Amino acid sequence: MLCGRKNLDRSQPEEDMHLLSLFKRKAEEGRLNDIVDKYNDEMQLHGAEVVEMMRVAVWCLQSDFSKRPSMSMVVKVLEGSVDVEKNLDYNFTNPAIPRSIAATGQQEHATGAASATTLLFPSALSGPR
Repeated sequence: MLCGRKNLDRSQPEEDMHLLSLFKRKAEEGRLNDIVDKYNDEMQLHGAEVVEMMRVAVWCLQSDFSKRPSMSMVVKVLEGSVDVEKNLDYNFTNPAIPRSIAATGQQEHATGAASATTLLFPSALSGPR
């Protein structure tokens, strides 16, 4: 039997049908442990570590790429010498526009001239820091 859950599970109540919605709600309630696989003894035994890994994953997937950790920071978290960022954004469906990009757009509209700033995509900026 395979463990885990599909991203879309129509057998669940509507508010829990989409895994990301459920994940966001449980995170906001401080109850990520509720979504740890109940049928896997190993996962239950290490529930706190599983939740910590979920939080590491969320930190790495922040919509605002400037808030994502470097790989060296992730390694430090895994080693236990650094804690996961506390103020995480669990909204994965509506990506946030980083302030610097939004400000550039506003500046362009305010001056009526094209900005000299090149728009960089998150994938280009999530390299080594």
